[in-house]
Amino acid sequence: MVQTLDEGGAVDPWRRRSRRGRRQMPLWQELPLLLVVAFCLAVLIRTFLLQAFFIPSGSMEDTLLVGDRVLVNKVVYDVRDPKRGEVVVFRGTDRWAPQVDEEPAPGFVGKLGRTVGDLVGVSRPGEKDFIKRVIGLPGDRVKCCDAQGRVTVNGTPLDETYVVRDSPLDIPPNPRECRSRRFEEVVVPPGQIFVMGDHRLVSQDARCQGPVPIENVVGRAFTVVWPSSRWSALSVPETFADVRGPAVAAPDAPPPVRPTPEGGVVLLLPLTAALWGSRAFRTVTSSRAT
Repeated sequence: MVQTLDEGGAVDPWRRRSRRGRRQMPLWQELPLLLVVAFCLAVLIRTFLLQAFFIPSGSMEDTLLVGDRVLVNKVVYDVRDPKRGEVVVFRGTDRWAPQVDEEPAPGFVGKLGRTVGDLVGVSRPGEKDFIKRVIGLPGDRVKCCDAQGRVTVNGTPLDETYVVRDSPLDIPPNPRECRSRRFEEVVVPPGQIFVMGDHRLVSQDARCQGPVPIENVVGRAFTVVWPSSRWSALSVPETFADVRGPAVAAPDAPPPVRPTPEGGVVLLLPLTAALWGSRAFRTVTSSRAT
């Protein structure tokens, strides 16, 4: 062992005491701290980066089934706008009817569990949280149907192989209920998107409830993570690659205001560093290495 000597060659007691003062805290004290750090990380990731969403209805069958959980990228639309064919989670406007039935008020334990689950992104969605597929962008002309009963965007028909259950053509249209496949041409307003569910027979979407402001989009659903038997990526169907842009560009709209992820990234760095340098983390990693 190397000892620190003073000018006269004796061991410096002050240096010895300072080394003793830097002792690491016991593992039983460090574990609760790590749990708090892990919870904070989960909340920050849920708020700024990724969030898991529960699928409560069959409006996206058979792409998404009731009970599936999808991961939503909440950062991607801070750098670009949505694209046709992407599956997005958004907050519905006042015109959009709730898609989940109201449940009985839970007790204290239920409320506490729901609050914690909401913080880390594993709870049921709210009444105004929806998941649909982007069909039209600002300025696009969307209508149904062509001679083969297909939806067209800017005159280009979509071969929607992901639509397994389509609406019938012969039901009279209802302005407040999406029962018929047919609908008049819609010019998507600036700063908004036209969305539809993959299960057209039951999906209540932009056909009757109107387009959705881009600023209401929470993020892009990019993969199914639960149940494990249904792990799959939510990619953009090839048919959207053939869609031309609108003949007349939509008027410029002010960019949507969304929370920037910078604050979350800045906070994540020190928390990650603390977790990485912790004694418990080193103990777990060393035990796995052996």
